[in-house]
Amino acid sequence: MDRLYEQIVAAPGGRVSYADYMRMALYDERFGYYMRKRARIGKEGDFFTNSSFAPVFGKALASLWVRMVEQSGLPPAVCEWGGGDGRLALSILEEWKKKSPHTYDRLSYTIIDQSPFHRRRQRETLQPAAEKVEQYDDVSRWLAERGPFSGIVFSNEFFDAFPVHVIVKEGGVLHECFVAARDGRLVEEKAPLCRPAIVRYLQERGLDLAEGQRLEVPLAMKAFWLEVGTLFHQAVMVTIDYGYTDEQLRAPARRHGSLRGYFRHRLVADPLRHPGEMDLTSHVQWDALRLYARQAGWEEVAFIRQDRFLLAAGLLHEWNVSEGGDFFSPASRQNRMIRALIADDGVSRFFDVLILQKGMSLAARDFWPAPEFLPAD
Repeated sequence: MDRLYEQIVAAPGGRVSYADYMRMALYDERFGYYMRKRARIGKEGDFFTNSSFAPVFGKALASLWVRMVEQSGLPPAVCEWGGGDGRLALSILEEWKKKSPHTYDRLSYTIIDQSPFHRRRQRETLQPAAEKVEQYDDVSRWLAERGPFSGIVFSNEFFDAFPVHVIVKEGGVLHECFVAARDGRLVEEKAPLCRPAIVRYLQERGLDLAEGQRLEVPLAMKAFWLEVGTLFHQAVMVTIDYGYTDEQLRAPARRHGSLRGYFRHRLVADPLRHPGEMDLTSHVQWDALRLYARQAGWEEVAFIRQDRFLLAAGLLHEWNVSEGGDFFSPASRQNRMIRALIADDGVSRFFDVLILQKGMSLAARDFWPAPEFLPAD
């Protein structure tokens, strides 16, 4: 807190944008949340995510991707953006090897993760498949070294951690919100909006805020897509995250914005609490992501809620009908994970899946093990 406070004090006017604050609190090499040597996922961390269900989640992904590779001629290459502790990657690799040994022999698996702690944990977790895996700390550097990529790009809760600016409409006037250092505390201050990039974003997205509405502006996500989105040859991208569409954005419940923190499995409404010690996240604006993906040359294949995506990917094929009466048996544990992922009140109700393609001509129903779960065209 002291080091971050000193950086903000030294900024012009003693304040920074929310985007700059997030970069400091999450990614600063000395005190950023993602740079620290501590667990973030699971019981010992601050939140659970899909990788907490890695044994079954990875099987469903591997099943779908093997079919893509075998039926479309897509190269057996995967790049995962934000690999966490590596458990999901290990599950995918183990299942891929069982389902398609001949493509596994040619498979390469790249993980890009900015966190040194995560990269070390990944090396430990993925030791059984070390020959298949390479690591990078930055997407741009990976593409610069490897050149245009062909294969499957996968991310799970990647874009929700991108820094965002924050604006609000008060008295009919748009203001940008800032994080200021005042009297030993971090506080929010507002000033009339004068950042041209935010004005352009609102214009090209056709967004008009209601009185009192607060909105995150994902300029970093836009810049990311326009920078790296063009550097792919033949690829399918599977993006899993929580977010909302423009239609959902208009709902009264969304008018207070979505920038939040997660600290020891508790949602923290004030993003200025526990700086450097808690995760900061905002909901992905799906229609913005789609817009900038199109501008970068990508085409949408499917947009679907995660539970239906997993059912269409064949997750129920992993259901063990002979789990027996032992609650702690591997079969029972696996079935409980499947229930948690596909139940109406399970974790998947918070997540959507966007599938994009570039240089390919895939139809959504061509490679799904259970296409009856896909929405109608």
